[in-house]
Amino acid sequence: MSGGVRQGKKVMTSVDAAPQPARPRTAPTLMIMALVCACQFMVILDSSIVNLALPSIGEELGFTSTGLAWVVNGYLLTFAGFMLPGGRAADLFGPRRMLVAGLSLFSASSLAGGLASTPQVLVAARVAQGVGAALMAPATLSVINTSFAEPNARAKAFGAWSAAGGVGGTAGAIAGGAITTGLSWRWVFLINVPIGAVLIVVAMTALAGTRTGRRESLDLAGAVTGTAGLAALIYGVMQSADHGWRSVPVVGPIVAGLLLLVVFTVVEARFATRPMMPLRLFRTRGVAVGNGMLLLFGAIPIAMWYFTSLFLQNVLGYSALRAGLGQTPAAMTFLVIARWAAPLLPRTGARPLVLAGSACFLAGFGWLAQAHAGSGYPTGVLGPTLLIATGIGLTFPTLMAAATADVAEGDAGIAGGLATTASQVGGSAGLAVLATAAGARAASQAGGSSSPAALATGYDLVFLTAAGLGLAIAVVGMLLPRHRRDRQ
Repeated sequence: MSGGVRQGKKVMTSVDAAPQPARPRTAPTLMIMALVCACQFMVILDSSIVNLALPSIGEELGFTSTGLAWVVNGYLLTFAGFMLPGGRAADLFGPRRMLVAGLSLFSASSLAGGLASTPQVLVAARVAQGVGAALMAPATLSVINTSFAEPNARAKAFGAWSAAGGVGGTAGAIAGGAITTGLSWRWVFLINVPIGAVLIVVAMTALAGTRTGRRESLDLAGAVTGTAGLAALIYGVMQSADHGWRSVPVVGPIVAGLLLLVVFTVVEARFATRPMMPLRLFRTRGVAVGNGMLLLFGAIPIAMWYFTSLFLQNVLGYSALRAGLGQTPAAMTFLVIARWAAPLLPRTGARPLVLAGSACFLAGFGWLAQAHAGSGYPTGVLGPTLLIATGIGLTFPTLMAAATADVAEGDAGIAGGLATTASQVGGSAGLAVLATAAGARAASQAGGSSSPAALATGYDLVFLTAAGLGLAIAVVGMLLPRHRRDRQ
């Protein structure tokens, strides 16, 4: 399954293929890497930075409690739903064009959100932000695959890109509270405008030498059915937080989404002359197995960052800002490990790193599940989260690299969109399932579901479930292709 030449077409080398000469570029690789990392940081930052600003937003604009949730859900829904067409568009029209288009839409919608005077305008701005993010994320992966031909350089780029996203998620928890308190909730959005403008200029300059894409039309039927199916599926899962899993608002969208995805598969397999998502991609073992593991992996960061933050606040009594600072050591560990593990990937292959990361998940979440209301921060939270962050640093860039390796250069964008979609869908489903399980466990405890001791039992169930997901990732990881040196 290693890279090479197949049927006369140039094929992307896998993470363990022999080094090839880098193609000419019009900008230093450091500038390109900084660009894709900054874009990924912005995309993930905006999925979490608004959380601590929600009370201020609701009070000033007059949101209902149900409507306020759509300030978050509107972004996440379109971000995940439009990822596949965003990835294919990067292949057809070029990663440079789509990255600039995504940055432009993201920045413009951030301006609209920061100036919003009604709930409807803010939610619409967040929906547009999600579409912009869905254009940006797969385009950055396509830039990595087309700009870094040498395996070591590509692995380092994946590591840096993954670390930027992880730090963005944690920084959002801290920056959201600081900006809202020191300035205004509006600057949570407005800060993206100057940053986006700078990144547009850098993208226009640094990526001037990348390929411009193929002159083909977008598969409209596939784009509509695929996007609608994913959006309906994710919407139904999101509704489970307010309704039971057997309720019509949950079951209806989930069933509709699954049916649309079946139609999408039939359209892509039989009717599309140039399918948006070529099903032949799944014949590549790394793509199929990598995306399967990313679906499982999606809930791991949720269990780590989201539920650990809730544990710190609701069980140990930390403020939101203090809880964010309490997670900073884990974020820094993730950053260091992701960059340190990247050079190992071409030497060892994906399988050993996935297994090592899974071992960290088992040990870390198993340890964290022992925490309770009387636990101290150093031994109850800090120690296990450092171990889990090490596992995420080893695993996430490895899975992204495995899921996008060995694909034709013209499919790099859709491969990146597919991988990011798998991670997002896994995260959305994981959040809904874990939150429901935690709430049910807490409600069954004596003393009421809101007592710290009862909440701790719910979070402990989440952590044990995440440990089980780590084991499942290890099992699926055994299906990854063996490293080339192992086969020699």
